[in-house]
Amino acid sequence: MPDRTTLNAVRKPLPHDSAIRHVTGSAPYIDDLPEPQGTLHIALGLAPIARGRLVALDLDAIRAKPGVVAVLTAADIPGKNDVSPALGDEPMFADDEISFHAQPVFAVVATTRRIARKAARRARIEAVPELPAVDIADALETGETVLPDYAFLRGTPDPALKGAPHRLAGEIEIGGQEHFYLEGQIALAIPGEGGDIFVHSSTQHPSEVQHIVARVLGLADHAVTVECRRMGGGFGGKESQASHWAAIAALAAQVTGKPCKLRLDRDDDFALTGKRHDFRSRYTVGFDDRGVIAAYDIEHLARCGYSADLSLGVVDRTMFHSDNAYFLPHARIASRRLKTNTVSNTAFRGFGGPQGVLAMECVIDAIAHTLGRDPLDVRKDNLYRTGRDITPYGMQVFDCETLSPIIDALERSSRYRARREEIAAFNAASPILKRGIALTPVKFGISFTLKHLNQAGALVHVYSDGSVMLNHGGTEMGQGLNTKVAQIVADEFGVPIERVKITATSTAKVPNTAPTAASSGSDLNGMAAKIAARTIRDRMAAEAARRLGMPVEAVHFAHGRVLAGEASMTFAELAKACYLDRIALSSTGYYATPGITWDRQQQTGRPFFYFAYGAACSEVVIDTMTGEMKLETVDILHDCGHSLNPAIDIGQIEGGFVQGLGWLTTEELVFDGEGRLRTHAPSTYKIPVASDIPAHFRVTLWDEPNHEDAIYRSKAVGEPPVMLAISVFSAIADAIHAVRPGRPVTLRAPATPEAILDALDRQRSPAA
Repeated sequence: MPDRTTLNAVRKPLPHDSAIRHVTGSAPYIDDLPEPQGTLHIALGLAPIARGRLVALDLDAIRAKPGVVAVLTAADIPGKNDVSPALGDEPMFADDEISFHAQPVFAVVATTRRIARKAARRARIEAVPELPAVDIADALETGETVLPDYAFLRGTPDPALKGAPHRLAGEIEIGGQEHFYLEGQIALAIPGEGGDIFVHSSTQHPSEVQHIVARVLGLADHAVTVECRRMGGGFGGKESQASHWAAIAALAAQVTGKPCKLRLDRDDDFALTGKRHDFRSRYTVGFDDRGVIAAYDIEHLARCGYSADLSLGVVDRTMFHSDNAYFLPHARIASRRLKTNTVSNTAFRGFGGPQGVLAMECVIDAIAHTLGRDPLDVRKDNLYRTGRDITPYGMQVFDCETLSPIIDALERSSRYRARREEIAAFNAASPILKRGIALTPVKFGISFTLKHLNQAGALVHVYSDGSVMLNHGGTEMGQGLNTKVAQIVADEFGVPIERVKITATSTAKVPNTAPTAASSGSDLNGMAAKIAARTIRDRMAAEAARRLGMPVEAVHFAHGRVLAGEASMTFAELAKACYLDRIALSSTGYYATPGITWDRQQQTGRPFFYFAYGAACSEVVIDTMTGEMKLETVDILHDCGHSLNPAIDIGQIEGGFVQGLGWLTTEELVFDGEGRLRTHAPSTYKIPVASDIPAHFRVTLWDEPNHEDAIYRSKAVGEPPVMLAISVFSAIADAIHAVRPGRPVTLRAPATPEAILDALDRQRSPAA
């Protein structure tokens, strides 16, 4: 039967399915769920040093406190003391070796959370401290890594560098970032019959939580069910790291036979969970008189923390995006994954890509400043285009001709050239305040670079009254995934979206799911749901054709009706008829992204299904006396393909930009020499607020269909917008450059007032 789908929901700016519940406070998160009778509460005992040996642990005073039901240590784990996603290098409880400050050593299970927290402080922990490696400099001194070094090589960069008319070398410091989700890490574990465990977990990866809980408890996966209705934000922080807290709660439930809840408070959440990886990136670049790059050699030094966690994929993606939107004919892109005695860094929106893109954009700015050219002209001269469209890892950028039109359109709509002249005049007359402007592009690959993660499943039921229930393997963290998938299913059946209900993500309904990450949630789960719905629709169409006396090719579904020529019936009537005629109204759907062939060892293949593009133009003003910065205007043009939901996509673009703005301007992580995180609360860690957002903040969608057969020719939108905020960082560098033109700006991220003042001092200094 040909596709006769009528789009009445897809591509419409429909509101988020939980929007009203969000703003009224009636959307239940895990801590809002009614606690089963007898629920116990958990608090953690944390290591007092960052590195050393645990030689004695006296917990008798805790056990003696009224209200304490159990105290759990590594000795109480029936399975493996391992909550790592892959490599077996993350113990749930420290046993003999302490690897970072505040590492969990034990858990107190008590009748109330207050009792558990107070009791945990009664522990006597005796440890022999050793000198910790805290930052990248320390890690370089020890030489320890969590994973082997890795590099891409294209062409012959060394001879190309030597032969280039101009060369620059430099070092870029890129800070990390705290996830700062509104809902902290939390899990509620409920024991069932026969040793089964049911876990409510705030997680982006229910299947991984299931696997790890089963591993820790010594159970088969089928004995563990994990459910997640919604998260109050995730941003990558709940991809791998939610498993730790779920496993502790599940162990407590298994030991006590009671429901057990573990909720980290904000300070502990900061201290115990990984961040965006911070980097030191060292580069040498060779280029001609116009700034066209001949060769690029960069080494990314990543601070990974005490274990690998997701650093293999994160730092690989940094490497994949070290070109950003630019053709590099000769390139060496290398990485080191350094081990430190800090909490393991993990996934964060963009998954390493933002760090690679930022380094590249800093290099482009440095080239432009050296040559005295407008940075936008240097960017445009280096863009991927037909004939110059092979990445450093060997993949063709097959739709690279989308890049230039986006940039040209934004250049016109933002009045970039006229404003550049206005800013030059302002700066010439203003000794204290300096303005800067930058227009930067983004090219972001969409897919998991681990091939097996590019798959999804869905389960769809049509009830005899014509209502539809949908379950898929993705998780809703506020990004609108459930709304988009419901739109897709509604249009497959031709029913109003109100007739489609999405239930909580559950490992008991859709097994072996990938994490909701890598901007692939709608691509994967939307397609799986479409396949499931299409299977049911085809069965129903055959029955409709029989009843209406028309060929099946004439049947189509729209506006709550099933039509064939002049004849029609309601969708509900057809559903009832199918039930009475014993036609199955339930189906699973499965989708695997086609064409993903990346072989990491051989460095060959195609790691991405397609690329998403975008560009942003930002203008700033800085005070050269104080280092203060104000963002004046933002203009964004972003490629979502044929958007599934323009309202949700614009919201994602705005939110991603603001999160990137925080990473690059205000959000500074500070560890002391003993490995303690000092920026561990809102009082010491500054995220953007409403007053940081300019009145002129314009977002426009680039309306061009995806060249690949993604769901309804849309493109992913979760992660790419983070990198649009690099335009702000480049604009700050542009303002600093105005103090002394002709010299590349050295500005560390985040560009806090202190960092801006340091960069200004270097810019003014007589030394080259």
